[in-house]
Amino acid sequence: MATPVSVLRLPKGPDSNSRGFDPKSPRFIALCRTSISTLAASEMDPEQLQKEQHARSVLRESFLRCLLSMTNKKVQFHMHEKVKVEATFGASDIDVLNFQVSDLQTPIGVQKEALIRCQDVISYTFDV
Repeated sequence: MATPVSVLRLPKGPDSNSRGFDPKSPRFIALCRTSISTLAASEMDPEQLQKEQHARSVLRESFLRCLLSMTNKKVQFHMHEKVKVEATFGASDIDVLNFQVSDLQTPIGVQKEALIRCQDVISYTFDV
């Protein structure tokens, strides 16, 4: 039998029609920093900037496709301190800060449902 899961609703965004966060809010600035500052972007060659943005979009798309293909598959997570755990991948939050997994097999036991912090993960592998 399926277990009901509560849904987290984001607060209203800066415009009244959307949900999300104001790009000027401290949370957005802390979580969504860009490596290209506005000053550097204004001084950068427009063609070079376009190439870098294209490369970023290609990498982002391939990462999101990877997350999508991991859904409901056994994934091995390689973590700090040489810890290896295995779980069935469920989902990632929108900021890719946490992975939701099921049947997490750790060195000390099995956890039915869990969240794995992405900053604790060095790499992960799964069969396609």
